[in-house]
Amino acid sequence: MAVEPLSLKEIEDRLAELPGWAVEDDRLTRTYRLGSHFAAAALVVHIAQVQEELNHHSDLTLGYNTVRLAVNTHSAGGAVTDMDFSLARKVEDLAPGHGAS
Repeated sequence: MAVEPLSLKEIEDRLAELPGWAVEDDRLTRTYRLGSHFAAAALVVHIAQVQEELNHHSDLTLGYNTVRLAVNTHSAGGAVTDMDFSLARKVEDLAPGHGAS
């Protein structure tokens, strides 16, 4: 079954439900700022586990105390799809209350 790109309206509606997330350069993105480098590294490991379970992977960037995700769906021509928002919701469940930067 082919994965279909979301319309601009669908993306806007879903972004309204995920504060801190945005679309930049055709990718769903968010940056988390954590209390320490260890906490940020731990979050990366948890996100990697979720991505393996979903078989859908973002680009993850680990900074000193930050984690940045950027994701789109390659099989949909690099568009943002429901798969990306499913991953974003699962990541939010892992990192509730962490502020975006």
